Amino acid sequence: MANSIQAIRGMHDVLPEQTPRWQYAENIIRKVLNAYGYSEIRLPIVEKTELFKRSIGEVTDIVEKEMYTFEDRNGDSLSLRPEGTAGCVRACLEHGLLNGQSHRLWYYGPMYRHERPQKGRYRQFIQLGVETYGMAGPEIDAELILLMDRLWKQLGVREHVQLQLNSLGTLTERARYREHLVAYFSAHHEQLDDDSQRRLHTNPLRILDTKNAEMQPLINNAPELMAYLGEESVAHFKALTACLDDLGIAYQINHRLVRGLDYYSKTVFEWVTESLGSQGTVCAGGRYDSLVEQLGGKPNHAAGFAMGIERLLALMECQNDAPMTKRVDVYLIRVGEGAAQAGLRLAEQLRDALPELSVHVNMEGGSFKSQFKKADKSGASLALILGDDEVLNQHVSVKYLRDNQAQQTVPQTDVVQVIQEFLVSSAR
Repeated sequence: MANSIQAIRGMHDVLPEQTPRWQYAENIIRKVLNAYGYSEIRLPIVEKTELFKRSIGEVTDIVEKEMYTFEDRNGDSLSLRPEGTAGCVRACLEHGLLNGQSHRLWYYGPMYRHERPQKGRYRQFIQLGVETYGMAGPEIDAELILLMDRLWKQLGVREHVQLQLNSLGTLTERARYREHLVAYFSAHHEQLDDDSQRRLHTNPLRILDTKNAEMQPLINNAPELMAYLGEESVAHFKALTACLDDLGIAYQINHRLVRGLDYYSKTVFEWVTESLGSQGTVCAGGRYDSLVEQLGGKPNHAAGFAMGIERLLALMECQNDAPMTKRVDVYLIRVGEGAAQAGLRLAEQLRDALPELSVHVNMEGGSFKSQFKKADKSGASLALILGDDEVLNQHVSVKYLRDNQAQQTVPQTDVVQVIQEFLVSSAR
């Protein structure tokens, strides 16, 4: 296709044969969130660039390298959202939702980061975000983890993920730890790779998260943040792990887990997997108690997590039981001039009587034989046949495409009952 326009690199199409798996996961996500009492909030995909600089941090990879930033016609600097937490806090402050209230919120939609595309990681990616406000105790941290645990189970991928925990303490405690960490890495400056040397005096905690295997011995001997935490932070973390122990949620404490965003404090966690190669994190979050104040609000407690849906779907591909094709219950075959309009009328009657029924009406025409082939290919369980004789006699022929039952002809007034009885027997 010479001179054809293709999708932008890292921004992908989701084709009709792929959307059933998306819908399957999305439906389960909504049901689980509803079970825990979370409400949906819908946010714009474009925000002022300053919002992300103040929240994520100006020396993070996201702000320095990955954001899609541009000037609009008014000369304002705007960015496509690289994550959702900052925008959610902005919305809550702007609309007064945090004035002495607690909230459990979630959002779902596209985020944008200009990074190297790879399996499960795109420049436009879909993310589920869950945010809570006004709750200080470790119980809300535990609830977020329990919510994800239930979601993994209902999606059939629980055995593929493991929970990792750490505590980053308060901003003051982390600043004190940062001094010791910089001193340690400065003493081993020659062992740092170029990226780590760049981060040394801007964001040294991210060095702990390096994927450079040659640096792992140096990382393993670095000071641990837990040793610099105060009594309150330690107590919060111990209460969280005790809660998870009581609820039977297995976890691993990872002292090198720091997350890439500046606003985290106290609890941080990741759900990781070995089933997706090197891109092992499928869900991550924690507390960010200072962010509301950082963005101009009164001090408030906050915690949440985010999950990339493309990585979730890649994980679900490890299982073979999630639907891959759209369900069609009934395929309506029409042959003859009289059957054209009668078929549309019958299909609408079926949709009125059986709202959950998926009815596909053949619109392409063709012989009975060619339409039967299309009916079989659609995956439908039943084919309803309308020809001139059926229209004249006000009957419908019913052919069972997946069951060894004889084709029958019934009055049009009885077809709803026939389909209902078939659906009941098939569900047994």
